[in-house]
Amino acid sequence: MKNEAGSEPVSIMLSGRIDSGNASSVEEDIQSRLRAGAPVILDAQNLEYISSAGLRVILRVKKTCPDLKIVNVSSEVYEILEMTGFTEMMTVEKAYRVVSVEGCEVVGEGFNGKVYRIDKDNVVKVYKNADALADIQHEREVARLALILGVPTAISYDVVRVGDSYGSVFELLDARSFAKILRDEPEKLDWCVKEYVELLKKVHSIIVPEGKLPHKKEGVLKDISRMKDTLPDGYGDKLQRLAEELPDSDRMIHGDYHTKNIVLAGDDVLLIDMDTLCVGHPILELSQIYNAFKGYSEYNEQVFEDFQGFSAKTGREFWRRFLRAYFNNCSDDQIEAIEEKIRIISYSDLIDWRIRHTGLVTEEDKATVALWTERLIELLDRVDSLYFDPDLSAAKPDNELEIEADAANLPQVARFVEERLEAVNCPMKAQMQIGVAVEEIFVNIASYAYAPGKGTARVRVEVSGDPVTVTITFIDRGVPYDPLAKTDPDTALPAEEREIGGLGIFMTKKLMDGVEYEYRDGQNILTLKKNI
Repeated sequence: MKNEAGSEPVSIMLSGRIDSGNASSVEEDIQSRLRAGAPVILDAQNLEYISSAGLRVILRVKKTCPDLKIVNVSSEVYEILEMTGFTEMMTVEKAYRVVSVEGCEVVGEGFNGKVYRIDKDNVVKVYKNADALADIQHEREVARLALILGVPTAISYDVVRVGDSYGSVFELLDARSFAKILRDEPEKLDWCVKEYVELLKKVHSIIVPEGKLPHKKEGVLKDISRMKDTLPDGYGDKLQRLAEELPDSDRMIHGDYHTKNIVLAGDDVLLIDMDTLCVGHPILELSQIYNAFKGYSEYNEQVFEDFQGFSAKTGREFWRRFLRAYFNNCSDDQIEAIEEKIRIISYSDLIDWRIRHTGLVTEEDKATVALWTERLIELLDRVDSLYFDPDLSAAKPDNELEIEADAANLPQVARFVEERLEAVNCPMKAQMQIGVAVEEIFVNIASYAYAPGKGTARVRVEVSGDPVTVTITFIDRGVPYDPLAKTDPDTALPAEEREIGGLGIFMTKKLMDGVEYEYRDGQNILTLKKNI
């Protein structure tokens, strides 16, 4: 291998011990073999020990050869180099234990690698990228973050060489992937769906600290920008606009969530292959799940069976049951509408992937992309927004109502609030004041939040504290708007001089003991508090 200037590197083997007794002769040998301008690689495969005298030799070589690299360093020598700061001054590569996966069972498979069982207690994830050390470091960091945030996963405890690539070693006692369970025990379909959904909901409920994980939306927009010109005029631009309108979100998503990446280890269900971990709206995850179970194999079902190892019929049934379990609070019509949104992202991803990876050389490639394109265009003709409320997947508590933001639904909202106030013996005067505020806020959302379109509002009633405080929270996904930013009307002015509007929020602030607004995760959140 040559450096950028074209010079072959000088490789020098270090052996045995380098200490004060032989440091001078070692340095003379190294200096005699250097070539002007050529990078130097010190191979420490046979180096057993190095003292401070040996470290000074390396420092002097480093001054002469800025591109110095030390490779195949044992754990003991690496510890010395790390402790003395040498690993920060130059490239130092550890020697890695060599592991063979020939004849080993494949436990799981993700976008970037395969997971093999190497013995009863341990598995190794072998990366497809031959230069995978940076990928391994990234996955270890995000897996540790996920574990801290509450996701059941495994942390790699060793890095090894596997053929021409690298692998991460994990302790996964008797782990079996859900794909294998479905293949060998199809009667466990309902159990697999239940555990699959519960784990995914746990992942999607986690809000990740800002900047810790990449945003999935950025990658999706990049995919769409590449493939949009393959669509008829106008459709590509609409697709891009719909994706851009999805609100940014810090919800955790796995990014490659399928049955080979969910494993049962003992009694624990674990999520593996964490290098795709990111944040975003759940539709960006659900679209990839759709692809895994249906989209990718819509033209040829054998593709599914070759990858997952169980029948395509079971895979399609799994998707149907999964979607209903994930959105367990939704009607069939709502689920159907959400699935159409999911499929739009799915097909755009599939079209881009197929074009980039195959060049559409074969007739099957062309026919497959034509099928996806036809279905994508059909969906774009009738879908005008990709958004759905991420909390539709969560179990709704008794103190929360989700309803279409339509003024005609005000009586239902009023009854919902009144019933909860009566349950805590709220005084009639406070009930009336809260009722006025609820009407003003809900009608305002119904009139302006989504105009001229439609959307939903959530109303949450909470009672706590001593003295007792009623907290009513209104949440919508409409246009960002802070009603508290508007200046209060001058009530001293005569009627003909007053501006129209603004009295509703003014009255609300006067009637309530606290009114707060924030815009978070793509939502307007207005909170009213009344001490009773």
